Amino acid sequence: MSQPAKTVARSVEDHRERIEQLLRPLATRQVEQLALHGARGRMLAEDVRSPLDLPVFRNSGMDGYAVRAESVAVTPVTLPVAGVVAAGQGGPDRLPDGAAVKVMTGAPIPPGADCVVPVEDTRAVDGGVSIERGRNAGDFAREAGTDIRRGELLVAAGSLLSPHRIAALAAVGISSVRAARRIRAAVLTTGDELVSAGVALRPGQIYNSNGIALAAALGANGIDVVDVSHSRDDPAEFRRKLSVATAAADVVFTSGGVSQGDFEVVKEVLADFGGEFGPVAVQPGGPQGVSVVDGIPILSFPGNPVSTMVSFEVFARPILRQLSGLAPVPNYDVALLDPVRSPAGRRQFLRGRREGAGVRSVSGPGSHLVAAMAQADVLIEIPAEVTSVAAGSLVRVREL
Repeated sequence: MSQPAKTVARSVEDHRERIEQLLRPLATRQVEQLALHGARGRMLAEDVRSPLDLPVFRNSGMDGYAVRAESVAVTPVTLPVAGVVAAGQGGPDRLPDGAAVKVMTGAPIPPGADCVVPVEDTRAVDGGVSIERGRNAGDFAREAGTDIRRGELLVAAGSLLSPHRIAALAAVGISSVRAARRIRAAVLTTGDELVSAGVALRPGQIYNSNGIALAAALGANGIDVVDVSHSRDDPAEFRRKLSVATAAADVVFTSGGVSQGDFEVVKEVLADFGGEFGPVAVQPGGPQGVSVVDGIPILSFPGNPVSTMVSFEVFARPILRQLSGLAPVPNYDVALLDPVRSPAGRRQFLRGRREGAGVRSVSGPGSHLVAAMAQADVLIEIPAEVTSVAAGSLVRVREL
């Protein structure tokens, strides 16, 4: 009697590309007008050009005295003080010949003055101010438009609205921007064995960490989490909760129910929608699934806690950050501080901790070692064709 053909495991690259194909359309999500003070972390939808010159007017870069450079060419020299100009005052009168005007930082420089002598280089004297050090024309004078000119590009479309970009927009008087709506995600965990924190465990039960962990990971990568729920291993319950999730979200993440055993509720239900399930040549996180329900991508990860988190880091986090306008996940090579072994034919992602210029693994390969993962700050990537790595060898790591 012939044996059924063994399913060939998909490569990490192929599975990541499949997920990226499903999620790329989210780049064209709805645009909305937002008050600038609430726009941090959003992706700008259109170029913003400055509506004015910045600085708006010529102003002082220091607390000091506005003078003509020729008046202080030889120092020390005493000049009469013709007035005081504070920040926020209107345009001052013209500087009289051979005089000084006291100015505060940001205050308008009077016409006729071409530099500012910092107060530290002066000394008050009867009837005026003694200038102890001369200055050249232009010193500490901020000319209008030297930061940006009216009509110049200030922030480009697709830029992440970080605090420093928001500061620039506010400085030219912009109060609202058009930004892409955040991607909305729902998380649906499965398993009769899972209970919420705070409930006393019965025999055979464990606490549900995947729902909270996935929601936290999504939020940390620019995604709005709109629903976090849990289903028992009951197909009807799972269908109901999946309907709620797809109605609210742009993408749904499930954990559990995708392996080869009994009671694989995710696999059972989503197969009716054309879901694709099968092994990926990775450890942890081998069983994976992708589906589309009511036009919404469903990414299905295995239920072991470390498998769930590694699956998110390897397959979903890079594209989600790209779509959200965030910088790529840092990847780099460092020296391994202890030897490791890896299974042939599967790319392994070990949990690791940076120590000085190197990295050390902090747990074994087990997909249940979630407490040990708390000690990690990187994933150590071991290629599928490598079965052992000696201490001192360079390995690729990605930051968690």
